Amino acid sequence: MDRNDGTTSRREFVAMATLLGGVSIAAPAGAQSLGNIMNSAKKVAKAASYSDEEMKVFFDQMSEDMDGKNPVAGPDDPYGQRLAALSQGLESHDGLDLDIKAYLVRDVNAFAMANGTIRIFAGLMDEFNDDEVRYVIGHEIGHVQRKHTKKRMQGALQRDAALSVAGTASSGVRRISNSELGRFFGDVVSAQHSQKHEKEADDYAFAFMQQKGYNAEACATALEKLDAMSGGSSGGLEWTKTHPSPKSRAKRMRKKLK
Repeated sequence: MDRNDGTTSRREFVAMATLLGGVSIAAPAGAQSLGNIMNSAKKVAKAASYSDEEMKVFFDQMSEDMDGKNPVAGPDDPYGQRLAALSQGLESHDGLDLDIKAYLVRDVNAFAMANGTIRIFAGLMDEFNDDEVRYVIGHEIGHVQRKHTKKRMQGALQRDAALSVAGTASSGVRRISNSELGRFFGDVVSAQHSQKHEKEADDYAFAFMQQKGYNAEACATALEKLDAMSGGSSGGLEWTKTHPSPKSRAKRMRKKLK
């Protein structure tokens, strides 16, 4: 529990030790006052304990920024219509409100954010059938529900707190500066997932497909297509830059089908 008597809490002490122990900050530790170091330590400690509501502010900013930078398929667009049809009934799932849209971008890719944002790229929709797209949706929900994106955001915010980059809105709710939104997206959303996270997201997607009555074999066929498109390696395929090893994951999904 944090204390309000002016003394240093254990969490703040650990954060301060981290800063002094090698985190790169704006100026060498020796050149900063103890007050500045303590202030940064408190920010780092706070970054690890943002509430889901506070996290939503950050992800809402990032999704709004990405939607502004990419063409979003509207309700009259064939991609928008197809995605709306195949995701019917998925306005929410497992306690998470979902905002599923298509980007008119040729990359074979998709991403999700902890606020329920899911974006499927047109290039991926061109290659996948409806149930394979549903697998992707389930996989991305899995990353959110297993707290992968939240944990990444916490790490990015802690690094940012040490650098003192982000500002505070007049309402008192901290926001990411517009100039830093792209960097946060790269650190949190478009960085490569670990094998452990991929396994957890795939397991979630498999259960999602079965629960919804979709064809669970699509979990394997989608990954097999990704492996074929990447030539058996990461290549230049955007999805495999953020979601590694489609071949081994496809084999694992095949085993789950037996």
